Amino acid sequence: MATNFLVHEKIWFDKFKYDDAERKFYEQMNGPVAGSSRQENGASVILRDIARARENIQKSLAGSAGPGASSGPSGDHSELVTRIASLEVENQSLRGVVQDLQQAVSKLEARLSALEKSSPAHRATTPQTQHVSPMRQVEPPSRKAATATEDDEDDDIDLFGSDEEEDKEAARLREERLRQYAEKKAKKPALVAKSSILLDVKPWDDETDMAQLEACVRSVQLDGLVWGSSKLVPVGYGIRKLQIQCVVEDDKVGTDQLEEEITKFEEHVQSVDIAAFNKI
Repeated sequence: MATNFLVHEKIWFDKFKYDDAERKFYEQMNGPVAGSSRQENGASVILRDIARARENIQKSLAGSAGPGASSGPSGDHSELVTRIASLEVENQSLRGVVQDLQQAVSKLEARLSALEKSSPAHRATTPQTQHVSPMRQVEPPSRKAATATEDDEDDDIDLFGSDEEEDKEAARLREERLRQYAEKKAKKPALVAKSSILLDVKPWDDETDMAQLEACVRSVQLDGLVWGSSKLVPVGYGIRKLQIQCVVEDDKVGTDQLEEEITKFEEHVQSVDIAAFNKI
């Protein structure tokens, strides 16, 4: 903004010319004045220098702001733009090279992992008798002169054991591990499946003794049955039903068996319904 302001500033740069013309005119009319003319000459020189400096500044500013300027700040700006463009092209090429290198590294890692996975199986399937051949290659010359009977005896010696012995050992280890697992599983306590049941026991009428009815229900004792809390719930017309909670073991007590035992008290119990059934 300061540059644009100086470009469009209105300055009288040619004032010294008019001052010189005016001075010469008065000198011709009145004659030269010694002291004052020297002072005026010195002042005019200073003004002339200032005006020239301002004119140079204005020209330089106008040249830098013009569209056809190729030097100065504009030239530096174009050079920077060119260098930035070349750096962007170089950056793109480097990115492509980096991507290619990453792909190559990923392929090498995949091949290395595949080789690592296959190497144990390869070692396991490799026959152990391969190590005998190098030993035979470095045998001394005297060994070649041995008799045929000695060679036969050497062939009968099994240095690494037979495959049948290895299979037996593996089977024995497998059976031992299975036996240990079975023993460990047998020692672990088994979980007992239980259920929480809410029963609705309905009487015949409003004259039924509910305390006696609850005592009859709680008198049912079965292995795996535990009675809980109870309450009387009004049904209507003065009749109340007994809601009683119990916990049963699923393997020992069934709902049908429980209903059958309670309905045996025919004098007090009309029916038994299951209001809620939840696994524990």
